Amino acid sequence: MNVVSQLLIALVAIEHLYILWLEMFAWTTRGRKTFKSLSPELFEPTKALAANQGLYNGFLAAGLCWSLLIDDSVWSQNVACFFLGCVIVAGVYGALTAQRSIFFVQALPAIIALAFVLLAR
Repeated sequence: MNVVSQLLIALVAIEHLYILWLEMFAWTTRGRKTFKSLSPELFEPTKALAANQGLYNGFLAAGLCWSLLIDDSVWSQNVACFFLGCVIVAGVYGALTAQRSIFFVQALPAIIALAFVLLAR
């Protein structure tokens, strides 16, 4: 993979590591400031649900990081495509069911990264 696609994959992975931290460890503090559309009284009762979502974001980040560590370029691209595809599906679903901005924050960066991975083939 070329350097640009690797940088974009790394950025998407870093974003999902941030989401992991936010949802697993800072849901009732920083989460309130980030997710202003939710009423403040919902954060404490939804702490476990948010942590579960954060864990899944961590798996996405781990897969993207793994793709950057694979020596075989074909396998590296295949793994990157799979995990970027997962991020895209999750981002589109989130945009359709929760908040439209999720598309722009999660799905769009992954779409751009996937385009660069495919162009690097």
